[in-house]
Amino acid sequence: MLKHILTSLTGGPVTEAAPAPADPALAELAGKLDKAARARLGRSLSIREVDAGSCNGCELEIHALNNPIYDLERFGIRFVASPRHADVLLVTGPVARNMREALVRTWDATPGPKWLVACGDCAVSGGLFAGGYACVGPVEEVLPVDLRIPGCPPRPTDLLAGLLALLETSASC
Repeated sequence: MLKHILTSLTGGPVTEAAPAPADPALAELAGKLDKAARARLGRSLSIREVDAGSCNGCELEIHALNNPIYDLERFGIRFVASPRHADVLLVTGPVARNMREALVRTWDATPGPKWLVACGDCAVSGGLFAGGYACVGPVEEVLPVDLRIPGCPPRPTDLLAGLLALLETSASC
């Protein structure tokens, strides 16, 4: 135990290195996402995040999209507090029995055109919560899913790439 404490005190944090503040690939990806949203919707993209019963790992990565490194709002893409203002429902976690009705009501309150994105392994397949007594299952067992972004949790760049793919795919349909 003492060895573990000493190693953690002298070794520094074990985290993924942050991207460079002026990462051109990140700026290009977010710019493409904003351009696709304006072409498809005539305005910027609004996202409503719904936690249907997750462990909050995916939420940490989603919130990272608003930090100074990714700064999603500089491209006009924003998170909204009401489903009535949203274009995309970004659902995390397996759907808990207590959240099933709330998720359906949120989906019904979202105006069209609208998309549903299952974010993270738990939302896509139930993850490690699959088969649990408190879970209905993955999101697609409750509502039709337009995009699945796997990962435990998915990185912010994966989220941006997924949203871009969603807009580009639906624009060609």
